[in-house]
Amino acid sequence: MTDAVRGELGALWNIVKTLADGKFHSGEELGALLGVSRAAVWKHLQKLESFGVILSSIKGRGYCINGGLDLLDLDIIKTNSHSISPLNIQIFPQIDSTNSFLMRQDNPAMKVCFAEFQSAGRGRRGRSWVSPMAQNIYCSIGWGFEGGAAAVEGLSLAIGLSIVRALKRFGLTGLNLKWPNDVLYQNKKLAGILIEMRGDPAGYCQIVIGIGLNVSMQEQQGQSIDQPWVALNSILADENLLPVTRSQLASALLDELMNVLQGYHETGFANYQREWVDVAAYKGQKVELRNGQSLVFGTFIGVTDSGALQVATETGIQVYHGGEISLRAAQ
Repeated sequence: MTDAVRGELGALWNIVKTLADGKFHSGEELGALLGVSRAAVWKHLQKLESFGVILSSIKGRGYCINGGLDLLDLDIIKTNSHSISPLNIQIFPQIDSTNSFLMRQDNPAMKVCFAEFQSAGRGRRGRSWVSPMAQNIYCSIGWGFEGGAAAVEGLSLAIGLSIVRALKRFGLTGLNLKWPNDVLYQNKKLAGILIEMRGDPAGYCQIVIGIGLNVSMQEQQGQSIDQPWVALNSILADENLLPVTRSQLASALLDELMNVLQGYHETGFANYQREWVDVAAYKGQKVELRNGQSLVFGTFIGVTDSGALQVATETGIQVYHGGEISLRAAQ
């Protein structure tokens, strides 16, 4: 456990693990874990609200987390995976950001960081990533590439495909990929990707790939999100599919990430272009692209073999290469 966790979560992590079973636990039991009196328990438990934990209490029965928490289990992740043996995987109860953690490492390549809670989760274009305790997947993986920025062109799109492939293992259909880094279900955001790079822009570089996947986040936990979103568990329930644990998801996700990353330096995005276009959001539809103060309208055609966006405008087909561009359906 990191110093940050000791300082902010500390003994409350033992409470989280105890209440994760969804059952009621007495104030006496929880007080013993915290080292405080029964009367002081509630004051300490209220601190869990800042971690996105929703508690219930009933006089005479004690305290519980309705529905419990599905905590990650490293042994289950490793047992269910087929190709992750070279990876160094760590799971933190709480961290600032999984991406930030790996970016601070001398060599993040082949390292994986999961967190139950992020205090400063980050999305694309400087946005914060809402990260309530044990509700979603917060994961980052480091990798090394020869050839600099050119070698990783289109990688965010291929990573999006790896997420779709992982979710298809559990029977999900109807998923779409929004250029360049979102996974959608019925036009609602299910997952997002953040890729950061350091090193030689023309030689050997290290990248950190961050993935946030909504799993069981409740409406009240995602109130600050400024766009339509959806959680995996609600999709599974609506489609009458079997529930999936976060550890099972983590295993499938790492397997599919490895399938992409291990060969990407040889194939680049060209190997994934057709598959990506097949599940692309807004294909053939009117879209708008915003880049700073600039706004462009056109029809979404597809992507090039390097992952660049193709849009038909009044002046012809325009090609866009990532950056701070925002793509959405035209209003």
